[in-house]
Amino acid sequence: MHLMGSVIVCLSVLGGIKLLSPPWLFGLSLGLGLCMAWGASWKFIHVALCTIKRDLMCLVAILRVRVSMNRNLRNRSTIPSLFAQMVTLHPDKSALICEATGEVWSFRELQKRCHAVAHWALAQGWAEGDVVALYLESQPLVVALWLGLAMVGVEAALINHNLRQHSLLHCVGLSGARAIVFGTELTEAVSEVRSSLQPTMLLFSSGERQDEVKLCSLRVQSLDALLAASPKHPPNYTLRKGFNDRLFYIYTSGTTGLPKAAVVVQSRYFRIAAFGFHSFGLRHDDIIYNCLPLYHSAGTIMGVGQCLLFGLTVVVRRKFSASHFWDDCVKHNCTVIQYIGEICRYLLAQPVRPSEAHHRVRVAIGNGLRPSVWEEFVQRFRIRRVGEFYGATECNCSLINIDGKVGACGFNSRILPGFYPIRLVRVQEESGELLRDSQGLCIPCLPGEPGMLVGRIDYTDPLRRFDGYADKDSTNQKIAQDVFKKGDSAYISGDVLVMDEYGYMYFRDRSGDTFRWRGENVSTTEVEGVLSGLLAHTDVAVYGVSVPGVEGKAGMAAIAHAGGQFDLDAFLITLQKALPSYARPVFLRLMPSVDATGTFKIQKMRLQREGYKPQNSSEKIYFLNSRAGCYEAVTDELHNAIMEGKVCL
Repeated sequence: MHLMGSVIVCLSVLGGIKLLSPPWLFGLSLGLGLCMAWGASWKFIHVALCTIKRDLMCLVAILRVRVSMNRNLRNRSTIPSLFAQMVTLHPDKSALICEATGEVWSFRELQKRCHAVAHWALAQGWAEGDVVALYLESQPLVVALWLGLAMVGVEAALINHNLRQHSLLHCVGLSGARAIVFGTELTEAVSEVRSSLQPTMLLFSSGERQDEVKLCSLRVQSLDALLAASPKHPPNYTLRKGFNDRLFYIYTSGTTGLPKAAVVVQSRYFRIAAFGFHSFGLRHDDIIYNCLPLYHSAGTIMGVGQCLLFGLTVVVRRKFSASHFWDDCVKHNCTVIQYIGEICRYLLAQPVRPSEAHHRVRVAIGNGLRPSVWEEFVQRFRIRRVGEFYGATECNCSLINIDGKVGACGFNSRILPGFYPIRLVRVQEESGELLRDSQGLCIPCLPGEPGMLVGRIDYTDPLRRFDGYADKDSTNQKIAQDVFKKGDSAYISGDVLVMDEYGYMYFRDRSGDTFRWRGENVSTTEVEGVLSGLLAHTDVAVYGVSVPGVEGKAGMAAIAHAGGQFDLDAFLITLQKALPSYARPVFLRLMPSVDATGTFKIQKMRLQREGYKPQNSSEKIYFLNSRAGCYEAVTDELHNAIMEGKVCL
């Protein structure tokens, strides 16, 4: 242990010298000699040399974030107070640009609108800790609403505007909201659940009131009129909340069940935005193109947070459009773009257009850029830097790919692995249960071995907190005990990653997405990447389905196919070259579109439930007949034969 510590200190110090002084080669050579004298292996020295620059870049970012977070903690700063400092620095600079209307809000204008919201909230009699649900499509008003509410301690619940009926009611009820603010374009959705809401629930609408009769019947007040009449000066109110107190709720996407309301405290908001700014080379004069939903952390924290905390300009687009993406970037002189999920693949699937060669974008920030499309995306659109990161809204084990390693979602230092207390631990393949050693501790994974990502919880450290969800049961389900050492606790991400010998982490699957077939583990993420690439970046969902009397799960791929000819023979020939036999889909489902969440993640739960039974005339299901060497259509007769075990798989 002392030997390794000496080597670590030696390399870290020399790495610092490299960054500060020109004659770093001499110092590094001397350090290597010392390392060898101390008995460090050549392999460790090789890994250290290859990764020390990366590790030091990240160390600098961590120190910047930690120093500023400690200062904010001492000062009891809040996001509204930090935003007020930005307004003072450049009141007339453009803060938010609404792409749909062309309206531009300066920092001063945004602050005035926030003040109007704060006065409105006080007039309603709401107190610190009360919750208001925001159910609107992305627009600058969403920012003014949650930030203005936060000025007087009221917490917003940012609800996915795609939700309807039961899911919508679930999210509103989970937050304990006293009121709902909704866009008038969502009037019908609100009317569907009005009778199931609490009788005391207040409703406010924003936007053109085209159906005045229905709005009146729902007893809806016009928020636009109320805010227009509200004072624009700062409210006479002293906020009691501090840096670690609640700011708002963001809901999980619900890919594995009903959404959970994740608690976002002020320090978490700052941490996510600050790491984005310091890790990916952002500048105060950057203009960010944000087409991500503002009910999601990527859009409202990583994106809008750059505006509120670091003074960048953000262009807000109501909805993502692959065909307008680069035109918008050119129009607004954007220098940074955000992506999430499948957005990059959707852009690659578009025909070449002039604007993609005339933009000023140099940085792309996001998560979910598939390794299979990474290099093509960078080369075609001339993106100089990709800032890929990993992390759920609520997690304490976020990762950053600070040096642009293709395919990686982040890394953990091999030189100083304990500096950032995260770990990949072994799990039971089928159940996802954490495996433990004879002492009852979790078993760390070796490089190349897939495992569950966990992060040690420390409530005294803003970087290590886990603030959980609105309900305690959901919170407790994400915490494991005795992980790193006896008596500790850790956040369970639910995601399976794999680390290479240099510490780079690669996303493998959501927990449960990997299935076993023919004695081999099949990664749905990897197969989806291959199939999508073979099919010109079309939507593909891969999952395992049970077949009676057969061990494991057979692979099935749902493919978005609008119609026309699909050459199954040619597809199978290509598939045989691209995938091993056990990873080739046994079943294919051609359908007009594949379900995706509002954050462009493919949804598989319904597809898995429906299996390979023929559904309707607009879809076709095929079975890979291994003996005949071809895909054949699944009829009711063939389905019954498969279910009765009469067909050889």
